[in-house]
Amino acid sequence: MMTALSFGLLCFSSLLTVIDPLAAAPVFASITRGQAGASARRIALRACLVSLGVLVVFAVGGAFLFKLFGITIDAFRIAGGIVFVLLGLPMLSGTHEEKHATEGSDDPAVAPLAVPLISGPGAITTTMILMGQSPGGLHTTAFFVALFLALLVTFVVLALSPFILGRLKKSSLVLITKIMGLIVLVIGVQLIIDGVRPVILDVLRTASS
Repeated sequence: MMTALSFGLLCFSSLLTVIDPLAAAPVFASITRGQAGASARRIALRACLVSLGVLVVFAVGGAFLFKLFGITIDAFRIAGGIVFVLLGLPMLSGTHEEKHATEGSDDPAVAPLAVPLISGPGAITTTMILMGQSPGGLHTTAFFVALFLALLVTFVVLALSPFILGRLKKSSLVLITKIMGLIVLVIGVQLIIDGVRPVILDVLRTASS
């Protein structure tokens, strides 16, 4: 049986890979563009704390919640994909900055940063699987420590991203925003495809049987 330390390292590497803070950083920097460094860091902290809460809830009772409300992971992927599409279109068209200027009361830390950017379908599924593979108390503790450390690394990467991107020229930032908008849009479309494909295959199998 895998030791608690080995299991914790497996959990940390798996969670950090699926959360992918390096991919989330440009999106975060674009969303918080024009805000002071302290304000951006507070948003990053709230996003990571909300993500921690979401992932802990799904780690402890995710299977029960999905069964209780009749939710499938495919439906979650489709919903997350729609959110990404709605986020990516304004970034790609150049209306993203204007939108956030007129909707200053919205808190991007919850959506789209915490859900579905950080704690998206992939992270939730990985969390539920890893928690289900925990054979005992030490391994469970190692899992939660790994989850906390993965989100701590995510916070550091997000907190530093506005500073790094802020040293670029405005034209470069506009270009990066449009590129990231395209990437976010593609991610959203792919999530929708990943969610719709099993549903279509299931319908075809049912029809042919």
